[in-house]
Formats: sequence, structure tokens, C-alpha cells
Amino acid sequence: MRHKRVGRKLGVTTKHRKSMFRNMVTDLFRFDRIKTTDMKAKELRRIAEKMITLAKEGTLHKRRQAAAYIRDNDVLKKLFDVIAAKFKDRPGGYTRIIKLGFRKGDNTAVSLIELVEEEYKPTKKKKAKASPKKEQPNAAETAAKGKPKARSSKKESAEELGLIEEGKAAAGAAVPEPDRKPEERVEEPQAQAPQAQEQELKASGTEEGVESGTEPVPEAGTENKKEE
Repeated sequence: MRHKRVGRKLGVTTKHRKSMFRNMVTDLFRFDRIKTTDMKAKELRRIAEKMITLAKEGTLHKRRQAAAYIRDNDVLKKLFDVIAAKFKDRPGGYTRIIKLGFRKGDNTAVSLIELVEEEYKPTKKKKAKASPKKEQPNAAETAAKGKPKARSSKKESAEELGLIEEGKAAAGAAVPEPDRKPEERVEEPQAQAPQAQEQELKASGTEEGVESGTEPVPEAGTENKKEE
């Protein structure tokens, strides 16, 4: 079992494999793309992206680590000055593999590995809109709605004695009058005082006696005064 055994041997010795990938990485950074077999392209991508990550940090220590693998000084300078600046904002995925088909002769899968040229545009994650939560009534409100309104003890005792008729909404509640136009409103006669009513009756009695030719009926108190 190949547990924790990363990488492909590709049917060659270790020295041959290391020198081969060193030359392929150098050519990839020099020409920005190379054509090779599918298996070699997948192994080359791991090494190339590691070199670009070292170049993005740009320190002297990282430059010496990259120089131990890339022996060409011109390619090393291009890696740290040009390629690292191009992928400054990109978090990863600096290379791309395009499959070209199969090679004639041995029918091996052939691919094209190249550096990504598109500018990186970070996409903002859309926040999921929270659905409005329905307000649930409190237990006190539901209990209050279910229970009938409490009646005062004074009102109940008055209804039992018969002082207040049952079924009335409220004692002394004023019933609103229907809206009328000022022309349609009827003026109610004002209650007159008892003295004014007596004077009007006396005056009307004397006028009727004069018209009919009869004397007005004397009052009970006036007859006694005349006899005296």
C-alpha cells in the first residue's frame, strides 16, 4: 500500500527525475507554457506552484531556496520580479493543464501546462437573507384572550339587588346622536320655570274672558278676602 508516498516515479531513477523536473520548471517560467505528458504535467504543477509561493514572499531566504532548484539566474529574476507580482493577489491555482489528446506511436495522453494569465477578481459571498420570523404570542396574552373579562364585585351585587338592569353595557353611557345638518337640527323646547307657567296661564285666562264677555273666575283666596 502507498500510504503517505506522494509523487509518481515515472519509470526513471531519482536523480533522473529530479534533474528532469528542474529543467521542466525552468522552461515553464521561461516560456510560460510547455507541452508534455499528462502524468509529468500533474507532477510539474506541484513544483511550479511551490516556487511561485516562495517568490511571492520575496525575502532573501526564499530567494536562496528557489535558487537551489532553479539554476538559471535570468529565469530566477523573472520569477521574483514579474511572475510573483502578477500573482500577488491570487491565493492559489497559478497553473492550468489542458489535455490535448493522445500521442502517436505509444498512445500516451499529452497535455499543455501554462501559467494563468487572467486577472484575479475576488468574488464576494452573498449572505443568505434570513426569512422574517413570525412573532409568537406570549403565554400571558393567549391566556388573557381565552379568559372572559372580569366583572367588578360592586356591579354584580347591584345587579343582584335589581338596581342595575343586566345586559346594559355601561350605566349612564351617552348614546351619540346621528350627524345632522345644521338646517335639520330641531331645537328642543327649554323647560320653563313654574312661576312663568302660572303667569302665562293667568294671562291666557283673562284674554279668553274678555273675548267671550265673561268675567274671569276668581281665585279661592280672593273670595275670602272680599267677605271679610
